[in-house]
Amino acid sequence: MIHIRPATETDFPALLLVQQAAFGEYANLYTVSGWTRETIESLREDAKEKHIFVAEAEGAVVGSVRFWTVAGVCIIRLLSVSPTHQGQGVGKALIREIEQAATDAHKFYACTMLRTARNIHLFMSLGYKAETILPDHYDHLDLICFAKYR
Repeated sequence: MIHIRPATETDFPALLLVQQAAFGEYANLYTVSGWTRETIESLREDAKEKHIFVAEAEGAVVGSVRFWTVAGVCIIRLLSVSPTHQGQGVGKALIREIEQAATDAHKFYACTMLRTARNIHLFMSLGYKAETILPDHYDHLDLICFAKYR
């Protein structure tokens, strides 16, 4: 069973390992080193400005996501699920938890890599609609961004 909760600093090492494994899968498609080489220090700084949820299975961190709200828009970043737990509803559970927690948001906004059909399907299955394509974005990533309104 998956349990979603706010991350604590003690979760950071496990969170980064999951993130490295999840984004490392795309290393042949994109430059993902910003996500696979993040440090505890930079995560600690990010956590000062953002909310972070982790997903646990049998006491181990198997997923995470970061989010914050600006002017009523909840921005969702770095959704990461351990490759061994993908396809089991972990990503959906994390997104649904954000949607419940971000009570000050009227819109949810998330981007994913354009050539990742599984990620695109995840957001569409949760009722998100494609809103923007960002070609040749940072690190030459092609992104597709999704929005969902309350």
